[in-house]
Parts: sequence; structure tokens; C-alpha cells
Amino acid sequence: MPSTRSATAAPPATYTTIPISGLDVISRSTQNLSAYLSRCRPWPEFLATTSALDFPHSISAAYLRFRRNAIYFSINYAIIVTACAAISLIGSPIALIIIGFVFFLWLILHFFREDPLLIWGHQVSDWAVILGLVLITVAALWITGPLNSLSIGIGAGLLISVVHGVLRNPEGLFLDENDAASDGLIISNTAAPSSRTAGTSFNPPL
Repeated sequence: MPSTRSATAAPPATYTTIPISGLDVISRSTQNLSAYLSRCRPWPEFLATTSALDFPHSISAAYLRFRRNAIYFSINYAIIVTACAAISLIGSPIALIIIGFVFFLWLILHFFREDPLLIWGHQVSDWAVILGLVLITVAALWITGPLNSLSIGIGAGLLISVVHGVLRNPEGLFLDENDAASDGLIISNTAAPSSRTAGTSFNPPL
């Protein structure tokens, strides 16, 4: 009888990202940062009116309200915290410039970087980039010494964000359907694709 051979699966294909120059990495990271900021919610909608502000009736309702607002206004809150941190350093312009530059390096070289970093023909690993950024941050804080003021500014920004997230009633806010489904705020209805709309409204009974 002819022997049967078991079929062997082909090894999965591996894909590697070709390193690009440091200037191209910075350019792409800047584009990613710009695209992120473009998703900022309109500030009139963020500030709203007094009719959109009220106290939640329970701690659990306050948590759910803050969670939904944190998702919807996440970029606005990030801008507020950054602005408060910058305001806290106005009294020391040199510290403001140095800390601002270090913060920009974190955004460009870590948070919004998607490509391998190539320096002098050698690829720099992600851990090396993080270690370098940490050392630069520690050196900048040690030289400028604004840690107390910076902590107060960041704390004030976080406090403003939390207060707004708790008091801002999210009723009537529209969240992108994919984002809402991924965050568990709605159940995606794949059985009826014809009923999809551009945005999904979530009206929690808060």
C-alpha cells in the first residue's frame, strides 16, 4: 500500500519594517501627532452650557459618566493637562523651553513613532530609545529644577479634567461607532449592515 504523508503547513511569512532615516521618522511621527490632535472635540462642545452640567446621583453614575467623557474628550483632557503644566513653568522660561523640548521628544520618538529609528546606519532598539529619553528627562529636571511647579500644574490639569468629566452630562454626545463598540459602550450589530449610521448616540440614564 502506498504510504500516506501528512500535509505539513507552510511556515508563516515574516514581515520586517525597513528602517528609515531619522528625519523621515520625525516627519512621520509629526504627521501622526497632527492627525491625533485633529480628532480633538470642538471646544464649544467641551465647554457646553450650564444646562449640560449637573451632579450625578450616585458614585457609580459618576464613574460611568467620567469614563464616557474621558473616552469622548480624551484629547481635550490631554491638551488641558499639557497647558496647565506649561502655565506652571511660565515663571521660568528656560525650564519651560527645556521641558517642552523633552516632552516633544517623548511624543515624536516614542508615543507617535511607528518606524524603527536609524542613526548613523545603525538601528536603535525601542528599549534604547526609552532609556535615552528617561536619561534626558532626568537630566532636564535636575538642571532646571521645576519638579514642584510641574507637579502642581499637572495635578491642576488632572483635577480640572476629573471635575469636568464628572459634571458634564454625556447625554446627546455622538461617538464613532467603531470606537464605541471597541470600548464596550454599544453592541455592534453586524447582522444588519444596512442600518449603520455615521455616528452612534449614547444616552446614559445619568
